[in-house]
Amino acid sequence: MTQIIKGGNLPLSGEPMRVAVVRRSDGPGAPEVDAAALLVGADGKVRGREDLVFYNQSAHAGSGVRLTGNVRGEGGAVADWLEIDPGSVEPAVERIVVAASCDDATFGEVEDLYLRAVSAATGEQLALYAVEDATTETAILLGEFYRRAGGWKFRAVGQGYDSGLPGLAEDFGFAVPEETVEAPEEAEAEVPVQAPVPAQALVEGPAPVPAPAEAPAPVPLAVGAVGKVHGHVPLSVPSLGVPLARCNDLPAEMGPEFPAVEFSGRGKEDIDPGLTLPKGFVVVDVLRKGDGYIEVVTLTVRGRRWREVLGSGLPDLYGVGVFHHDGRSPLRLRVDAPGMAAWTIRLRPVSTLRAFDGPVEGCGPDVLAHTGDETDVRFRFKGDEDKEGYFGVHVHRRGGHAQYTYSRRDRGRGSGSIPRGPRLLVIEADGGWSVEPGASRITSFWTRRR
Repeated sequence: MTQIIKGGNLPLSGEPMRVAVVRRSDGPGAPEVDAAALLVGADGKVRGREDLVFYNQSAHAGSGVRLTGNVRGEGGAVADWLEIDPGSVEPAVERIVVAASCDDATFGEVEDLYLRAVSAATGEQLALYAVEDATTETAILLGEFYRRAGGWKFRAVGQGYDSGLPGLAEDFGFAVPEETVEAPEEAEAEVPVQAPVPAQALVEGPAPVPAPAEAPAPVPLAVGAVGKVHGHVPLSVPSLGVPLARCNDLPAEMGPEFPAVEFSGRGKEDIDPGLTLPKGFVVVDVLRKGDGYIEVVTLTVRGRRWREVLGSGLPDLYGVGVFHHDGRSPLRLRVDAPGMAAWTIRLRPVSTLRAFDGPVEGCGPDVLAHTGDETDVRFRFKGDEDKEGYFGVHVHRRGGHAQYTYSRRDRGRGSGSIPRGPRLLVIEADGGWSVEPGASRITSFWTRRR
């Protein structure tokens, strides 16, 4: 039997092979996957960059390993093909590791990923391994062809890396520092932080507006029993300080358009907005005067807590959260503000989010729309003067998947890279923050040349 599970191995004849890294693409916007091979010595390391075969270096000079290209077939199947001739591999090479990277997404978003090796002469299947447990990885060591007792064997590995191909290669003794041109460091200055405004199958087989000086009080509505909606008011004016005109270029599939609605209440309540919406993201603005903690979560069909939309203990909170609606289940939320604190929430389309197209400042939870290219960014977290606090940025793509997370638990500066859009930048913060374009990336060994 040639199909094996993670950790399994099987013998090979040593004949020339063609190896396909196969996955399924759902069309434009689907994750881009690249195959790679690493030629590893007895010490578990590569000897240098010459022992890597990937998109910028498609052949190994001395060992008969080549990356022959990408092929797309019927039904959305996509494959990257490698040619491996074990008889031509240098004696110093003990293993040929086959990996895949996914720089613009995670492998949890990649459908039907598997590796299949076939005889180069007859097309007979030699090995098949399907990946079934990928989640947040941006690179995966799929399997390895290795020497054993004078012959060759294949092992299904399935080890993932959140740090991509560079991180995987570093484990095998090779890394190229990412080259960047840093923008000049500006003098430290206390800048006032304003409140936010918001691949036949390819192989046979398987715009900012200042917040009001005084946030408006919740709309007075009669208080009913917990679990009942007190009422709702159709939103006809931007009473939470955010214009409802479209203010970014997010594609329609990121979230539906609908008239924004407001709900007000006190303490803990379950809300049924009465909205029937297609699949996509929905924005939630949260306003709570005074001190205390407030949390907004989505609910299951049976009314059980599902996923947090926003949670914050900032005083006089005006925060922005987002959740991904599956388009099938009833849209229901729970607001929980202990002590019968008054609150107002608003549901609105993602098309009304602030665009991340330059420096952006805010205070507390927020969500930004990123529609540009991959962008290096610099973060600054001012936090709260009386405590360290927390700052995090989670990058979400179409379908509700989170890819990249930056976080810190103290005040200060940091940097990262936001993938190419469209994306939503979901910010968690216990105080003031800023996000701005930072270091400029220049071509390096790892930068793909298409």
